[in-house]
Amino acid sequence: MTAAYHAPQALLPDGWARDVRLEVGADGSIVAVRPGDAGEGCERLAGAVLPGMPDLHCHAFQRAMAGLAQRLEPGEASFWTWRETMYRFLERLEPEDVAAIAAQLYVELLEGGYTTVVEFHYLHHDRDGRPYADPASMAWAVDEGARRAGIALTLLPVVYLTGGFDGRALEGGQRRFRLDPAGALDLLDRVGERFGDDPDRALGLAPHSLRAVPPAALAEAVRGAAPSLPLHIHVAEQVREVRDCLEATARRPLARLADLVGLSERWCLVHATHLDDDEALLLAGSGAVAGLCPTTEADLGDGLFRLPEHLEGGGRLGIGSDSNVGTDAFAELRLLEYGQRLTSLRRLVAASAAEPSTGGRLWRAALAGGAQASGRPIGRLAPGLRADLLVLDGASPIHAGLAGDRLLDALIFGPGRAPIRDVMVGGRWVVRDGLHPRRAAIGAAYRSVLARLLA
Repeated sequence: MTAAYHAPQALLPDGWARDVRLEVGADGSIVAVRPGDAGEGCERLAGAVLPGMPDLHCHAFQRAMAGLAQRLEPGEASFWTWRETMYRFLERLEPEDVAAIAAQLYVELLEGGYTTVVEFHYLHHDRDGRPYADPASMAWAVDEGARRAGIALTLLPVVYLTGGFDGRALEGGQRRFRLDPAGALDLLDRVGERFGDDPDRALGLAPHSLRAVPPAALAEAVRGAAPSLPLHIHVAEQVREVRDCLEATARRPLARLADLVGLSERWCLVHATHLDDDEALLLAGSGAVAGLCPTTEADLGDGLFRLPEHLEGGGRLGIGSDSNVGTDAFAELRLLEYGQRLTSLRRLVAASAAEPSTGGRLWRAALAGGAQASGRPIGRLAPGLRADLLVLDGASPIHAGLAGDRLLDALIFGPGRAPIRDVMVGGRWVVRDGLHPRRAAIGAAYRSVLARLLA
């Protein structure tokens, strides 16, 4: 049966429209979009409607680490010392813990404006680094968390083999990550068989980084993945990573990646923070998506992406929650823009003559790039695409009297959290009146797990 909804205004592919009738089929896809409709026989929605945002880069288990790496310890305070904290945290995690943590995180993402999560899944093995009896145990845990919360999921099994550009063996917590291309492709087959034709499930493949995947393994992984699958990789996140790559290969990371496998629309380059002029130009013109995670990048002291050059060159981008110290899609875009303003000493960095609304340009760009990187038919309110949408609270004072892109500007750059009232994923309401209906039960399970992990 088709369900019909009436939005007072909605962001459509060709711009904002008023009095929009949205018809959603029983399979969770949009059947029809009719602007200027009187809304007879429709459920009247409480406010403006936006396409839900894809979260293109997430490590769900790290949600439980929030606050654990904010104390100054002896030695440097850097990404690399944060990573050691993360490895220690891994020592207790079991699949049932990951399911509970993922469910909690995904509830928060849904309430924060995300409707799809792309899970960069590199926690594969038991605490001793040995494969579980079922090698997909951790993948099932992530999927279980997503099903409890009701979020759509793209799962990316991660290839991870070495501890540096010199090919050193994995040590300590890294041993839980080890997966060669054959294992990753087998995991894709196992998970794909269970996902079947579920339209709210998709797959991709992620060579972790050039420091963790030697050239021959990278080529094998890319060659073995179906051409329809998106490919994600961390690249040029840290200055030390760039330096190590130069010393080992005489090439910078993004340039070396392009040398080894080429760049295309299949690729999402996560972070891509430290690029030289040639690399920035190469990325912008490649069709690949820059996967930006401003809150995590700020927390880790990574640096700032070269946003102006990327946008001027026609580059594509999306946003991710990464380590999940932030779970608000609007706040992620706010920090992306504000970081640029602080370094360039000017305002409205992402705006252009063709797209003068900073919020409008960023939201549309992140929708398009996130949809591309997720490998799912999402990101627009159009027939044939998934009915993933956000309904704003029309009674909120945050955007009183505002319409169109001025509304997006207020949501991203205005005070307080964006007033999301209802969230739909694949035609199903998963948030109503601002809260997830399973929030209390999922939160109780999460608190129980966290109490044990931190004991």
